Amino acid sequence: MGLYIRKALRVGPFRFNLSKSGVGVSAGVKGFRVGTGPRGNYVHMGRGGLYYRHTFSKKRDERAYTQSTRPSTSEHYQEPAPLTHEPLKEIESGDIMHMVDGSSAELVEELNSKRKMSTLMPVIIGLGAVALAYTIYRDLPYLLPITIGCILAVILARYRDVMNKTSVIIYDIEDEFEENYNKLINSFDEMKAVDSCWHMEAEGRVHDSKYHAGASSVVERKPIQLSFTSPPFVKTNIQVPSIPVGKQTLYFFPDRVLVFEPYGVGAVSYENLEVKLSPTRFVEDGSVPKDTKIIDYTWEYVNKQGGPDRRFKNNHRIPVVRYEDLHLFSKTGMNERISLSKVGAASSFVLALKRFREAQKNSTSVS
Repeated sequence: MGLYIRKALRVGPFRFNLSKSGVGVSAGVKGFRVGTGPRGNYVHMGRGGLYYRHTFSKKRDERAYTQSTRPSTSEHYQEPAPLTHEPLKEIESGDIMHMVDGSSAELVEELNSKRKMSTLMPVIIGLGAVALAYTIYRDLPYLLPITIGCILAVILARYRDVMNKTSVIIYDIEDEFEENYNKLINSFDEMKAVDSCWHMEAEGRVHDSKYHAGASSVVERKPIQLSFTSPPFVKTNIQVPSIPVGKQTLYFFPDRVLVFEPYGVGAVSYENLEVKLSPTRFVEDGSVPKDTKIIDYTWEYVNKQGGPDRRFKNNHRIPVVRYEDLHLFSKTGMNERISLSKVGAASSFVLALKRFREAQKNSTSVS
């Protein structure tokens, strides 16, 4: 029995076309078909000798940033070499349930148990909608009182949910410690005033820097906004600096950093918190922030001598800037990096965090 390859296979309304360049699939009726294949998406229509076909070429997905640029989509004489950088590795913290120390265990347990409590308001809204629909459908004379009752029930259910899920954290800060905490607040206020801030989400080393403006690594980053805000369902009597880092948010309380994500809460004591601050060179192919200093220029595609590679068309000149990299990590699994557009903006904040760490260590040794 011989082997053969069938170049067209039908499965219901779909037709699969096999070729040396890949597999395509199309669907439609006589005289009109749409499909997709190795060369892109296409439309084919016509009958009686008159036909029309148009192919929509595929676009390359350009997501990665380099340390310091993002590969541009400008035209050039050849496609970039494959695998010009290693796969991006996520820069993220570990399991939040492991991110807790002995002094925070009781608080974290309370916060997690309250977050898991079911909410009554969605149920009340659903029952109210059914009651109103039935009243309207039956044309009953109780529409107004039922509407008012539903509104009051929703308000009461919302109040009940908030009360049950909310934790209250009250601080009575001593004068000696209050000065340190005020320095933390003031330094964070200075840091959040930078023009731009990013969370560094993934990174990969570059194999061929020619295609990445001479950068040594590729990074994926996301703009974030630093702010003073309390965690969800937490009431407190102090200002709380917060930093969103992907799916998690860091909240800097006087005695610990609380780490919130949609399905859990963790905590890191200042004693276990490590902080590193360092300036970085970054090839910025986007807009340069107002408070950033340009220290050099490079090209989208560079030659071995660092100059523009003349083989590429539209080879743009790109500024090299100086940013500041803030790395927060701990033995319990925290691992987060943010980048700030102004060098020196985070130095006072880092110093305040280190003072907190020393104060906690001294307090632990005394006790």
